[in-house]
Amino acid sequence: MTAKDTDQQPPEVPASQGGYHVTEQVGHLLRKAYQRHLSIFQTNASDPDLTSVQFVTLCALHDLGPSSQVELVKATSVDQATIRGIVDRLKVRGLVNLSKDEADGRKVVISLLPKGEALLQEMYPRAYHISEETVARLNPAERVALLYLLRKIADDESDEQ
Repeated sequence: MTAKDTDQQPPEVPASQGGYHVTEQVGHLLRKAYQRHLSIFQTNASDPDLTSVQFVTLCALHDLGPSSQVELVKATSVDQATIRGIVDRLKVRGLVNLSKDEADGRKVVISLLPKGEALLQEMYPRAYHISEETVARLNPAERVALLYLLRKIADDESDEQ
């Protein structure tokens, strides 16, 4: 719920906190952590042209099977316009195929091709390594706590309704 939803003004920063420091804010720290993770991903990916968002899209297709763009948006949490571009780039690379849905000719179905499946199989061990390297500075309890807290932050209450 936002301040707008409740017609309340955002809380003022207490003077004891010394004002607003962007480098100490959750959004800034999440962005820095994500940038570090992306750097680790690009350094360790088996294919230098594969992005992390393309990888998650291929993973979703592997897990779900042939899917519509709407289904991919839901599975990946990537917006409609972005997923369209990702799918186009994966198609050009011969990793996915697009076809018309037999029941609804207006609906496009995206399928993983053998070349895409082979890339995924090559990437899975590297993906585990990428995740491990991303959290290497954390002890086991901190890793569990981080994943728990990230899920809690990322959880959209509207998904539960």
